[in-house]
Amino acid sequence: MIKRFIVIVALFSAFWAKAQENTSSPYSYYGVGITNFKGTVENRSMGGLSTFSDSIHMNLTNPAGYGKLARTTYAVGASVESTKQETQGAEDRTKNVSLDYLGLGVPVGRFGFGVGLIPYSSVGYRIYDIEENGASRLRGRGGMNKVFLSAAYAISRDLSVGVNADYNFGNIQHRRTVVREGIQYGTRDIDRSDISGFNFNFGLDYQTKLKNGLKLHASAVYTPEADITSESYREIGNVLFTANGENIFNVKTFDMESQDITLPSKATFGLGIGRPNKWFLGGEYSAFGSIPEISVFNTPVNDVEYNDGNAYRLGGYIVPEYSSLTSYFKRVVYRFGGRFEETGLQLNGESIDEFGISFGLGLPIGGDFSNLNLGLEYGQRGTTNSGLIQENFFKLSIGLSLNDQWFVKRKFN
Repeated sequence: MIKRFIVIVALFSAFWAKAQENTSSPYSYYGVGITNFKGTVENRSMGGLSTFSDSIHMNLTNPAGYGKLARTTYAVGASVESTKQETQGAEDRTKNVSLDYLGLGVPVGRFGFGVGLIPYSSVGYRIYDIEENGASRLRGRGGMNKVFLSAAYAISRDLSVGVNADYNFGNIQHRRTVVREGIQYGTRDIDRSDISGFNFNFGLDYQTKLKNGLKLHASAVYTPEADITSESYREIGNVLFTANGENIFNVKTFDMESQDITLPSKATFGLGIGRPNKWFLGGEYSAFGSIPEISVFNTPVNDVEYNDGNAYRLGGYIVPEYSSLTSYFKRVVYRFGGRFEETGLQLNGESIDEFGISFGLGLPIGGDFSNLNLGLEYGQRGTTNSGLIQENFFKLSIGLSLNDQWFVKRKFN
């Protein structure tokens, strides 16, 4: 199983390496970029819902979920996103490929442990501005990644608690090229920030049996506010445009004063009900602080506000017949969901909100509770009001959840 997982990871990584940037959104200019990670393919296919945890899937959004695992679980996921960006007078189309997560969960008695990597946020925009006496071009790339280590403890059959430690790292680069009419050489500025630091989150998962074979699910996750460090430098030079491209000269590099980036706090509460291996329906609410403001080119951005945000998620699944011996498709998990998020970013007086509707399939593979998960989401971000950009996107996600037996889980007395 381990060898098979390593081969799969290598294939996913090669697939990911072909993509230079994980987003093309102009809204990735702000803060640490667009948040890519919204859970595993299983979560995303249910509107990003993290309330549901079981014994054969990793729940990367609630560390208490590791207390429910019965087998060692490997998880890997990737996605392809196609986006149409439109303003009141023009439109453009982009496509991006990303590796979304890589994780390993191990149950040991009443304990559960997890480790993995999440490319958490991405910066990847291209903005052209033509003025009366010249033009400017802005380009951003990079993002923030998380290496996580999780631990959970099953206090009882019903209740698990967990903690997750994230090491955040990555770099964000903003590049600006300006040319002026009548001036031979243009200028090019590059601001680069190298990000590093820790943050933690804490989770609770409660599941209890009700009458008529139903089960109640309740969850809570809290992420305290945390400061991480940004070491920055600036590169300034002149640029000459030729038939062969850009020639950069007179380059000077300056170390900038390091700054703390405050990652906002976040609290999530969820509630759901279902019949095990048959159906589930749940809802979730999140409240989080404003996105961090990062200085770029020492230039304040006009008409922008950073406010607290909220997110609402609803989702579930249906399994026609979990143990069917006559029909494979009766054993498939059919997932569905929707989400709405007030990001807290406000531009030109307009709130930048995001919504999505999603569907997915959990396809059983092999005889060890492993499955191939497929998800499709249609979403919208932003608005065309006040000269802004609206993004309509389709995201196709694929993930693997592979199960193995390392240790025998001790039963409760």
